[in-house]
Amino acid sequence: MSRILNTPKITNFLVKAIRGTLEHRATWLYLLLREAEKKGLAWEDIGHPAIHACGNLHGKELVTRGGTDSLKGLKKNLFTLPARIVFEMKILESSDQCLSIDFGYCPLVGAWQKLGCTDEEIGRLCDIAMAGDRGIAESYGGKLELGETIARGALKCQIRFVK
Repeated sequence: MSRILNTPKITNFLVKAIRGTLEHRATWLYLLLREAEKKGLAWEDIGHPAIHACGNLHGKELVTRGGTDSLKGLKKNLFTLPARIVFEMKILESSDQCLSIDFGYCPLVGAWQKLGCTDEEIGRLCDIAMAGDRGIAESYGGKLELGETIARGALKCQIRFVK
C-alpha cells in the first residue's frame, strides 16, 4: 500500500489540463529511464546529469529574461500565479537571498502514481526531477535545499532556494 498522499484541492478544468501537460513530461521521464535501465544504465546516472543540465539552461534563461540573479526575480519569473495554482504553492519567504516555497500538490507524482510506480520509484524519480531545480538554483548563484517531499510520503514539498 502506498504511503504517498497527493490529492489536489484545486480541480477545475483549466488547472487539470495544465497538470496533464506536466504529467505527460513525467511519463516521458519515467519511460526514458526505464528504457535506459534495460540498456544497463542506472536511472540516476543518466537522469541527474540530463535534468540538471536542463535546469541550468532554464535558469540562465530566467536570469537573462529577468535581468537579475535575485531570488525575488526567480519568484517573479518562474513561480508565477498560474504555477502557484497548479502546484498549490505557498510562498513562505521571498528575498534576494532566500525563496521558501511549500508545494501542496505534485502533478509529476500524480503521473507516476497513475503509471503504477512503486513508492521507491517515485522517490527516485522525484530526486532526479529535482536536479532541474538544483540547476536553476545554481544559475541564480545559490543552492536548493529540499526538505520533506510528497514523493517521500509528506503532505507537502519544502523547496528552499538559498544563497
